[in-house]
Amino acid sequence: GVNALTAYLGNLALGPSGHNIPHKEIFNSGISQMLAMAASNEALRYVSFPTQVLGKSCKMVPVMAGGIVLGGKRYSFAEYLQVALITLGVSVFNFGGKKKGGGEDSAYGLWLIAASLVMDAVTGGLQDRVKASTKALNPSDPKAKPTMHESMFWTNASGCLVAAALGLATGHLTEGFAFCSRHPEVLQAVLIYSLASAVGQNFIYYTITQFGPLLLSTVTTTRKIFSTVYSVLRNPSNSLDEMQWAGCTLVFVGLAVELLEKALPSKKPAKDPKKL
Repeated sequence: GVNALTAYLGNLALGPSGHNIPHKEIFNSGISQMLAMAASNEALRYVSFPTQVLGKSCKMVPVMAGGIVLGGKRYSFAEYLQVALITLGVSVFNFGGKKKGGGEDSAYGLWLIAASLVMDAVTGGLQDRVKASTKALNPSDPKAKPTMHESMFWTNASGCLVAAALGLATGHLTEGFAFCSRHPEVLQAVLIYSLASAVGQNFIYYTITQFGPLLLSTVTTTRKIFSTVYSVLRNPSNSLDEMQWAGCTLVFVGLAVELLEKALPSKKPAKDPKKL
């Protein structure tokens, strides 16, 4: 709700795109995004935290698949290679390090993680489709696209409705309000967290509208790697083992693949000498 309100205020302050936008597809992407988050969080009750993190480390794969199936996207060989290297690198990184304790993983919990990844694919595909649909709805402007606040508002509006429905169905909503009434300091912490989330989503939806969901998935998947390496460089006592360094290397190689693809000049077809 706070995220949707922030987006609404941002839209008032900066103005709308002025284009016809596919509200239904943006709305539906919010539903699938909230279902993905709900399944992932619920999975923590049935699987260990390392298992959940490892499962979500593969998020780039379903996002790419969703872009192909639902969004009509086409990716280059370098992009496929990048996704494979980063996914493998993050998985290797999470396998390394100090072994974290955790209970046994139940089949139900693993199904929840799988459902979350499927919803990630749907979300990514719908977000890619929004761009294509916006251009189709505005044929006079080939660069037409929703603003970040338009996408942010409709996505969070639908997500808020889904979260409220799930909260009511499970009883978590009433239990949460009762807990906050007994512990007002928790409500303050939730509000601060919500405001921080709303600020962060401005950057998230800017990335989605300007670059696409796959790049956003790349950022969110690799941020743990970057923050961990930074902590090691800042404080050498925070060490990584060989497996984690190997995972980091794969991630950096994967990121370098895209940089090299953009840096190298694309091959242009040779001109037919008969036409000269």
